[in-house]
Amino acid sequence: MNNYLKFYINGEWVDPAVPNKFDVINPATEEAFTQISMGSKQDVNDAVAAAKAAFPIYSKWTAEERIALLERIIELYNARRDEVAKAISLEMGAPITMSRADQAAVGTVHFESALKALRNFTFETKEDGVILRHEPIGVCGLITPWNWPMNQVAVKVAPALAAGCTIILKPSEIAPLDAMMLAEIIDDAGAPPGVFNLVNGNGPDVGAVMSAHPDIHMMSFTGSTRGGIAVAKSSADTVKRVAQELGGKSANIILRDADIAKAVADGVLYCMDNSGQSCNAPTRMLVPNESMDIAIEAAREAAESLKVGDPSDETTELGPVVSKVQFDKIQSLIQAGIDEGAQLVTGGVGRPDDLPKGYYVKVTVFAKANNDMTISREEIFGPVVTLIGYDTEEEAIAIANDTEYGLAGYVSSNNMEHAREVAQEIRAGQVILNYRSGNGDTPFGGYKQSGNGREKGVWGLHDYLEIKAITGFSD
Repeated sequence: MNNYLKFYINGEWVDPAVPNKFDVINPATEEAFTQISMGSKQDVNDAVAAAKAAFPIYSKWTAEERIALLERIIELYNARRDEVAKAISLEMGAPITMSRADQAAVGTVHFESALKALRNFTFETKEDGVILRHEPIGVCGLITPWNWPMNQVAVKVAPALAAGCTIILKPSEIAPLDAMMLAEIIDDAGAPPGVFNLVNGNGPDVGAVMSAHPDIHMMSFTGSTRGGIAVAKSSADTVKRVAQELGGKSANIILRDADIAKAVADGVLYCMDNSGQSCNAPTRMLVPNESMDIAIEAAREAAESLKVGDPSDETTELGPVVSKVQFDKIQSLIQAGIDEGAQLVTGGVGRPDDLPKGYYVKVTVFAKANNDMTISREEIFGPVVTLIGYDTEEEAIAIANDTEYGLAGYVSSNNMEHAREVAQEIRAGQVILNYRSGNGDTPFGGYKQSGNGREKGVWGLHDYLEIKAITGFSD
């Protein structure tokens, strides 16, 4: 990969309109390990022009032609997957074992899911004298985050290509390298010039320009709720479709008929995955008040069992958080939990004693909190879980729903019918029972301020399609 300072526009790696270098920091060392260029309005305009010119041709490709393209991308991606995993580990700090098994592997999952959806999709039907056509929406602007970088790139790029759309991707400037590798793969797979374009940059200089651009027909954004609101506002003047996957503060209800200690321990480990940097992490754990002491000890033991350390070490389970900005935010929220009177079970402010350098956060558990505390309201996005007690099941459900977010919910129980009944009461886009997640085709998205639209499988394909009704003739 020798194109870090270039953008991929119209089938070529090109220099930015205005040179503007940006350090990519390894969060384990706090030092730059490479540089990229930051884009400007002119770079966005060039990329949009290329995508606009390519759309009339690519949108007419048959499903079979698009299937062949996706198959080539999957083959080439799998050949470079270990290289992608190493890049993700360097740029955002994921332990290398987790990066291989999850962070990079999920790229294959999403392309295969889009391929399956495309193979099985009926783009035109005729009934009662009406032809209904599903047609690609047009030029799509995609903005993705740093926490699961390839996951969020692939879950947007794959269905957009499958639908027949053309693309301008702005990956996170904090973790851009894996997306740039994907650009090389798409090029090698034979995508026509202009079908896929990549411009690095920040939100104000690139993201906002994309959102407001009159020749972009859809924006798909994953990130903070604040960022999603900005994209929606910028998109409003051109009335483009906006799909958003935003923040979360997911509740994990441990029901009385669960194995309390096991459910709590499993919930802590699930929450801490990726150093807590997942929008659907079960950060609010609701446990029966009479079982709080059992829950506290189980949570402490689980949290303290995790090995935090160098991402390149094969035995590391949690790496650093992604940046100094994130580190400082997490530290301030941990301090807020202490100041507001939550019981600090383990962890706390500062780095682990044996890790004086790097953006490492102590694995932290709070207990005996209430749902009005800052740590119960704000998305911490770090290895922090908060235990909240409840007396009745109805109270637990009310606490779970007492949030501006609605991305995910969790229910633990030894009675699956009981768990399902509780799941139906949770206002969230997905509810996970006993930590058994869905597959690559399971729709993903949120209620309330966690966003709109759904990604993955046929649900993701629909986001990039318009419906056209053709009438005026008889059968």
